[in-house]
Amino acid sequence: MRSHCPVKDEVIETRYVEFESNSGEVVDITGEVQKSLESTSLESGVVVIFVPGATGAVSTIEYEEGLVADLGDALQRIAPQEIDYAHNLRWHDGNGHSHIRASLIGPSLVVPFAAQRLMLGTWQQIVFLELDNRSRHRKLVLQMMGEQAET
Repeated sequence: MRSHCPVKDEVIETRYVEFESNSGEVVDITGEVQKSLESTSLESGVVVIFVPGATGAVSTIEYEEGLVADLGDALQRIAPQEIDYAHNLRWHDGNGHSHIRASLIGPSLVVPFAAQRLMLGTWQQIVFLELDNRSRHRKLVLQMMGEQAET
């Protein structure tokens, strides 16, 4: 059953998170996403974190050294860098594994928020995975959708 609430203004706000990343790096972007959320007038809703590009991905993890290493090891088992990829044969850029890994993890993540706080678990952080075989400048898109605080 749905309860009736007074109508609030629904808004979409877009922000960007920019940084340099190194091949294989896992970057904790939780703080940047939270700061971006706080820069809006939104009280509750969802934030979509999107990676433009085909060799980066976004997910959540307990951001600690052991799990970061385990994640890299798991990706190496699933999509090894050393095997032949048709992409590499065509483009000769050596990042066929990067594209496969990014496709498996995905380019976006949706996180709910309330009272201008991301609703993450205690040990859960938002991470960007640099899966390309070279360093990159990344500009992630954050779209925050929700209700403005009542004034």
